[in-house]
Amino acid sequence: MQGQSQQQAYDRGTTIFSPDGRLYQVEYAREAVKRGTPSIGVRTQEGVVLAADKRRRSKMIEPSSVEKLHKADDHIGIASAGHVADARKLIDMARRQAQVNRLRYGEAIGIETLSKSVTDFIQQYTQYGGARPFGVSLIIGGVKNGQPRLFESDPSGTPYQWQALSIGANRADIREHLEAEYDEEMTLEEGVDLALSALANINDGELTGIGVDLATIDVETEEYVQLPPEEIDERLKARDIHADQATDEE
Repeated sequence: MQGQSQQQAYDRGTTIFSPDGRLYQVEYAREAVKRGTPSIGVRTQEGVVLAADKRRRSKMIEPSSVEKLHKADDHIGIASAGHVADARKLIDMARRQAQVNRLRYGEAIGIETLSKSVTDFIQQYTQYGGARPFGVSLIIGGVKNGQPRLFESDPSGTPYQWQALSIGANRADIREHLEAEYDEEMTLEEGVDLALSALANINDGELTGIGVDLATIDVETEEYVQLPPEEIDERLKARDIHADQATDEE
């Protein structure tokens, strides 16, 4: 009983290391991320692609209310997986940081700078008592000065830079697909193909425009552009991975 009581103490303490050097609450937060529908980021020479599976839990939910991709600044987009409320908190913080940078320095914030600001904020919730870690991971992608960048933040507050990645459910399967198909020389359109095929790979090869969020930031305009469902439908049909509306909602 005494050993079980000690285990529970490490389990419940947000800031207490276990004897084997683990922070259980951070690990539980990572498990919460795995329960979220997947999001994908792909970096190409011509820009960054963000895609997300936003299937509805019920056909009664208004599709437009399910948000997985967010514009943080004109040149930066963020994709999330995990607790939606936690994601909204971090995305609002990222938007404020981007605005402050423009007001203070008169220029757009760097993608790496913003990523590290977000992860520094996340890390505080693993080190101080009275609050739990954020149960969400983010993909932060953008283009500045012609350089596409792609970062991941996880509940520990660690920033990672990627060429292509996924967060959320089926992460291992999607990552295996990305590793097999990714090419450093691919175009932005090929990056879109890769992101959509990775999502289709875990959805029995069938997707619909209202069940997918898709956005790009290209090196020419350096502007975040989120595609409407109608255009996504056309892209899915062109790639033979489009499903009927009824099939998507079942």
